[in-house]
Amino acid sequence: MARPIPVPNDFNKPFWDAVNERKLKVQKCTTCGRLGYPPRRTCDKCGGTTFEWHQVQGKGHVDVGFTIRDSRIKGFREMQPINFAIITLDEDPGLNFLSNLPGTPAGTIPLGAPVELIFEEVAPGRLLHEWRVIK
Repeated sequence: MARPIPVPNDFNKPFWDAVNERKLKVQKCTTCGRLGYPPRRTCDKCGGTTFEWHQVQGKGHVDVGFTIRDSRIKGFREMQPINFAIITLDEDPGLNFLSNLPGTPAGTIPLGAPVELIFEEVAPGRLLHEWRVIK
């Protein structure tokens, strides 16, 4: 199955390096302390432009979900139908991640369910962060 593989750039490389080490790091504004994801150049809260990388625990819950049955995205066509969910990080409810909920049957998205971070190899030495429902 061909999956879209992120191409890191100078700006988001620390994020993808952490993922490849099976860690999840998000930006932390050095001015106000707000955590941010996805990586951006300016803090949403204070406008600060300096960040450090902060490791988070990788626990959250399913906030919203939907099932795609007819994707036009080449890398997902073979996986259809496929769930996607917005995951809210327990450590900071302001942080949200998109995941396909590996291991959850298509069309059965358990809203509010707890999830944990997992990593999936999509190419040799290249990992993606995903979220799996805790049963």
